[in-house]
Amino acid sequence: MKIRYLAPLAVSIAAFSLPQGDPKDVAALPDDPGKAAVVKMCFDCHDSGNFRKARHTEDGWSDSVAEMMSRGAQGTPAEADAVVAYLTKYFGKDVPVRINTAPFAELRGQLRLSVAEATALREYREKNGPFKSIEDLQKVPGLEAAKIEGFKAKLLF
Repeated sequence: MKIRYLAPLAVSIAAFSLPQGDPKDVAALPDDPGKAAVVKMCFDCHDSGNFRKARHTEDGWSDSVAEMMSRGAQGTPAEADAVVAYLTKYFGKDVPVRINTAPFAELRGQLRLSVAEATALREYREKNGPFKSIEDLQKVPGLEAAKIEGFKAKLLF
C-alpha cells in the first residue's frame, strides 16, 4: 500500500535531480533557441568543453550528434536538428572563439595556449572583467604579444 504513494514521490524527485549542467557553463553559452536542446541532450554526459574545443562542419556535427544518440543521448529528431544547427552556428569550423566566455578546453584547443597561458588568461578575465579589445589581452601576464597577434583573427569580443 505504501509503495503506491512512494512511486509518484520518486518520479518527482528524479525529475528535479536530472543533471542540467553547471549553471555557469550553461550561462556562458550564446543565447539562441537551440541552446535548450544542447543543454538537454549534451549536458547529462559532459560539459561544454567537449564541443567548444572542437570545430566541425555541419556534417561533422551531425555525425557527432548521431554518435552521441547511439550512446544514449536523449532527444527528438527536431531537438537533434536544433543541436546540430546551434553547434554549427556557434562552434562551426571557422567560427571565432568568444574570448570572454571560452572555457579552459576551448582556449587550449582553439588558440593553442599552454596550460599556464590558458590559466593566466582565465584568471585575468575573472579578476578584471571581460576583454574589450586585443590590447586588453596584451595585459595578461604570461601571454606573448606575438602569440596574441597570431590568433587575433580567431577572436570574438
